[in-house]
Amino acid sequence: MKVLHTVSIALFSAAALAFVAGCSVARNQETVGQYVDGSAVTAQVKARLAEDQRTSALNINVKTIDGGVVQLSGFAKSQQEKDVASQIARSVKGVSSVHNNLIVKP
Repeated sequence: MKVLHTVSIALFSAAALAFVAGCSVARNQETVGQYVDGSAVTAQVKARLAEDQRTSALNINVKTIDGGVVQLSGFAKSQQEKDVASQIARSVKGVSSVHNNLIVKP
């Protein structure tokens, strides 16, 4: 009886895990795994922007979407800062492309 109970719990847990792992809120949205990967990429890009003295991480918003596409938004003090932010984002592992929507505002 105890073995049957343990097997039942194991099967239920496996089914729940499989459901959650492939789950997305709606069609064409990220799965849980993609969301976690995107969050890690976003964190790495933000960290590198903060480390680089040529960029102001406080003024640059970073979002990672479908398949490693990084979107930069916010304000840059110069065209050079905007360009450097793109280069930094592209250098992070897992980034497939960068959409740089930073506005240069001296």
